[in-house]
Amino acid sequence: MMLIGIGTLCVVLGIIGVFLPVVPTTPFLLLAGACYMRSSPRLHKRLLASKWLGSYLKDYYENKGMTLHAKAVSISCLWLSLTISMFFVEIIGVRLLLLGIGLAVTLFLLSRKTKKSETCANPCGDVNRQKGTTKE
Repeated sequence: MMLIGIGTLCVVLGIIGVFLPVVPTTPFLLLAGACYMRSSPRLHKRLLASKWLGSYLKDYYENKGMTLHAKAVSISCLWLSLTISMFFVEIIGVRLLLLGIGLAVTLFLLSRKTKKSETCANPCGDVNRQKGTTKE
C-alpha cells in the first residue's frame, strides 16, 4: 500500500514536471514505475499504456535514452537542490555524502544514451515530414 502511495506521488510530480521546466519528469516516472511494478501490476501496466506518460518510461526501458534537454534539466535540478541542502547542513560528513550522491547520479545520467529531441531543430523544416504526413 505504501509503494502505491509513493508511486502515485511520483506520478503527480512527473506530471508537474511536464509543465514546469525546473521539475524533472523522467526520474519521477521511473520511480513510480518501479513502485507500481512491485506493488500493483495493474497500475504499472496502466502507467506504461498512458498516452502522455508512457513514452517517458518506454524510451528508458527500451534503452532509447533521454533527450539532451531532459539530462540538462535533471542535472541542473539535482545540483541546485544539493547545493541548497549542503548550505543548510553543517555536518561535513553529510555534505560529503550529498556530494558523492550528486556525482554518482550525474555520472549515471551522463552515461545514458542521448536520444534526439522530438522537435525538429531545423526551423525551415516540418517535423511531420519525417513521419510522412506533410501539411502541404
